[in-house]
Amino acid sequence: IKKDCSTAAILIQRWYRQYVARTEMRRRYTWHIFQSIEYSGEQAQIKLYNFLGYLMDNFTPSSSERNLISHIFREHEVCLDAEWERYFCYKNIEVPEVYSGPHLTFPLTVEQAVGLLEAFRNKKQLHSRYVLQLLLETWKLLRMFPNINRISTCQSKEITICGKIQLPVLISDGSNGVPSLERPYVFNGDFVDRGKDSIEILLILFSFLLVYPCDVYLNRGNHEDHLINLRYGFTKEVLTKYKIHGKRILKLLQKIFSWLPLATVIDQKVLVLHGGISDTTDLSVLPRVDRHNVRTTTRKRMKKKKKKASSSGSHGRLNAAKTRFHKNTTKFLLTGLSLWLQILDLLWSDPMNQDGCVPNEVRGGGCYWGPDVTEDFLSRHNMQLIIRSHECKQEGYEFCHNRKVLTLFSASNYYDVGSNRGAYVKLGPDLVPYVIQYQATSLTRELTARQSIGRTERSALKVLREQLFAHKSDLICAFKKFDPGNTGEWFLSLNNWASAVESVMHLNLPWRTLFSQLVSKSNNGMVDYHDWFNELAIKERLCCDCQSLLETLYRHRSTVETIFRIVDTDNSGFITVEDFRKTWKLLSVYLKMEITDEDISNLAVTIDSNHDGSIDIDEFMEAFRLTDKKSRLERGRSMFMVTTSDLTKMEGDPNV
Repeated sequence: IKKDCSTAAILIQRWYRQYVARTEMRRRYTWHIFQSIEYSGEQAQIKLYNFLGYLMDNFTPSSSERNLISHIFREHEVCLDAEWERYFCYKNIEVPEVYSGPHLTFPLTVEQAVGLLEAFRNKKQLHSRYVLQLLLETWKLLRMFPNINRISTCQSKEITICGKIQLPVLISDGSNGVPSLERPYVFNGDFVDRGKDSIEILLILFSFLLVYPCDVYLNRGNHEDHLINLRYGFTKEVLTKYKIHGKRILKLLQKIFSWLPLATVIDQKVLVLHGGISDTTDLSVLPRVDRHNVRTTTRKRMKKKKKKASSSGSHGRLNAAKTRFHKNTTKFLLTGLSLWLQILDLLWSDPMNQDGCVPNEVRGGGCYWGPDVTEDFLSRHNMQLIIRSHECKQEGYEFCHNRKVLTLFSASNYYDVGSNRGAYVKLGPDLVPYVIQYQATSLTRELTARQSIGRTERSALKVLREQLFAHKSDLICAFKKFDPGNTGEWFLSLNNWASAVESVMHLNLPWRTLFSQLVSKSNNGMVDYHDWFNELAIKERLCCDCQSLLETLYRHRSTVETIFRIVDTDNSGFITVEDFRKTWKLLSVYLKMEITDEDISNLAVTIDSNHDGSIDIDEFMEAFRLTDKKSRLERGRSMFMVTTSDLTKMEGDPNV
């Protein structure tokens, strides 16, 4: 009996280890899918901005392409602050008697700030008059702040530090309390995008900033950028909620974003900033940067020329770079590009495990910096810790670089319910970070670990199927390479299928493991990739015979929507048919592909069904949505599932 029990225990232990290993693998590739898609979007936006900048530099002022996008490069600055205040004057906006939302008076009180938070929890909307007034007061205050806020934990005061936040979970749920004189906060950027409550988050943060200007600190993130907002939804959110005055609100926010401080230093020892550092980051330079002149950072960080390593290895390379940097600091300060580069690295950079500093090609902006760069930076500035955000972490936080860099992400369920926990840090006079983790919703707490991973995995696989379909043409070309004789066979072995998919997608995923979840059927281990693509189809509301154009639309739909919103200068949600044609000519140059005038005209005529000469951007984008036949079939099967007892009862029923 003992021998049998021992054998059973070993088998159970082995099974459990395999189960844990499979679960961990699922968790990792699910995370990798979400993160890869997110970073590719940021990279695409930076590439788009660089392309538009190229048009501005190389096209004549009279060219239609240049005129179409020139407004996003214009400075909206008015010479006198008084003129700015008149432009954003809220006094001529009347609040109707039927309005039931919160009313604000200034100077703002803590009771009003708490009331505003409560109103947003109850799904009420702040009237545009109060929005403009609140934003104008915030802008006036932010102009008085330095580029780097310096605060202290004297008198045993704890400081709470938050990364990316949701409506704001940390203070509205009462887990940590609202900001106060005894409870200061540092909010570390990315207040907008990635959610439907971004404007409410901003208004709450700004209201507490006005009430406690010495106890609430806001660092700028890479999403506090009007060009990033065009792609990730904040622009659309504001225009949807404030249809009449949305354009004025967005312009004022553009100014406010450029005036947000770049970093916060606690007790001269802890640096809090959104992205990170590089081997040229210098805190003595940053205070002299005119931050408000940097409206956008969506430009690519140029690669440095490679130099031979010294005999002392990585430290020799670092010291050489440091010497060159300090030697040329004066010259460095004279160039606007270098000043911009300082801010770019603060907002976009990510840490890496290897020594050195290289451009961040994954995001398209900022750099990757290693432990040696961290060590040198902290030594030069007599500091001991860097706290940054910018990256979603499954546990809500992560230490790296010998625990001298802490990544903090405060938004739980970022990719989907159960995808990650949120975390924030409390920092006392000992400057030892105390991390508090949490999960935002009751639904998450009700799920088991297996259910949570399964739910997130399904969402990730849906996103992955969309990406696979978006690369249909490239995948078919890769598949055909395994048919050198051009036999026309549509079948591939599992190994060849996995190799072909990875050669196109470059996601470094376990494709063999994912095969059974991405491909519904196979014939003796062979994949019919023709049937596989037929399982996915664009939900076409438009009649268009040009399949290549449909695929282009789907693959680049985020870029297409971004360009449409740039062209939509009055933020009406509509563009003229003529501007639609110009947009597609612009897109064809950007994508380096042929889009004929006939295809564009046919598409424009089809979309403008009421022949009013304008095109609804939202309806146009909704026309291209991926439908998954496999999931529909599975839902259909589930509707007709019956138990054995039900079948027994039905056997004798003549009506069945």
